[in-house]
Amino acid sequence: MKKNIWLKDPEEHDYPAAQDYLELLLDPVTVKKFVAQLKKAVTIQKKSKDILRASKLPLLPQDNIHVQENLKKFKKQKKLSPILLVRYEATLIIADGYHRLCASYYLTEDLEVPCRLV
Repeated sequence: MKKNIWLKDPEEHDYPAAQDYLELLLDPVTVKKFVAQLKKAVTIQKKSKDILRASKLPLLPQDNIHVQENLKKFKKQKKLSPILLVRYEATLIIADGYHRLCASYYLTEDLEVPCRLV
């Protein structure tokens, strides 16, 4: 496996995906504010196990089709987009990248995952 399996910055299509998801949870004005902040945020590194634990989401099974797709990309050494995270009212929301996060966990739970956190 390549040393760096992640892109430096999120791909452009990640932001509309994050917006679509966040709109299910929050009002449109708040969502637009968060998406604008995500676009400007600096990419940081956090361990996959810590992101998963803080989000309080379950680890998807390794045979989940989207997790499998991302594991195949890792094996092909195709770089993946950083995870987009929103901290809101003491909750960590994975706005985009849940399947990528779960796939990275199966590589090693201590893997440093690039993310944007607002």
